[in-house]
Amino acid sequence: MDLVLFPRQELPLRIFEPRYKQLVDDCMLGDGLFGVCLIDQNNLVNGWNAPKLIGTVAKITKCEDLDMDGLQLHIETIGRNKFKIKKILPPSLHKPENYDPYTVEGHGDISKLHEKIGTNEKMYIQAEVKLVPEIDDSISLEKWHELVSLWKNKIIAQALPQVVESHALDHVLEKYYLTTDIPTIDYVYSLSALGAKDPNDLQPILEADTLDILLKRVEELMTINRSN
Repeated sequence: MDLVLFPRQELPLRIFEPRYKQLVDDCMLGDGLFGVCLIDQNNLVNGWNAPKLIGTVAKITKCEDLDMDGLQLHIETIGRNKFKIKKILPPSLHKPENYDPYTVEGHGDISKLHEKIGTNEKMYIQAEVKLVPEIDDSISLEKWHELVSLWKNKIIAQALPQVVESHALDHVLEKYYLTTDIPTIDYVYSLSALGAKDPNDLQPILEADTLDILLKRVEELMTINRSN
C-alpha cells in the first residue's frame, strides 16, 4: 500500500481491487488481522510492487459493503504491533500486462485469471514475519514542545507567501487531539503524519527501534531546510 500505518493509529480504507477484497474476506473469516507495508518502488514480486520489510499489523474493526454489490468495501482498522518480514511468499497470480486496478475491465481480467488457477489460490502477497518490540520509553514535555515548535515552523514556512499564524496551528493540534501535558510515542507518530508530505518520509520513523533514533528522525522530518 502507498501509506505507512503506525501502531495504535486508525486507518480507514476503501477496498476495490480483487486481490485486496480476497484479503479482507480471508481476514473476516479469521482473526481480522493483516499486515500494512509501504510499497517498495524498486522491487517487484510476480510483477506487483513488493512491500518494505518493516510494517504494522492492522486489525479490522469494521467492514461495510458500500453499494451492497461486493464491488467496494469500506473497512476501518487500527494499528497494532510493528513487524519485520523474514520471507515474502509470492502471490499465485502474476500481474497482467497493462493491468488497471481502477477499471471494471481490469477487475474482470484478474477474476478470469484467478478462476483459471483456482479461486482458493491467494492473489495477495503473504509473508513470514516476526513482531518488533515496541518503543515504550517516555517522552519529556520539553521534547514534545520542541517537536511541536519545529512542526509549526515547517508549516508556516511551507505556506509562504501566505501567512499562517501560530495560534491557527494550535486549532489543528486540538482537532487531532494533539494537545497534551503527558506526551507519548503515539503523539509523536501523529505529529509526524501531520508534518509529512509523502509516505516515504514516514517509513524511517516507523523503522526506528530506539527512542533516540525515533526523535532524531522526527526532527529531521520537521526541519525546514529539508527538500520537501
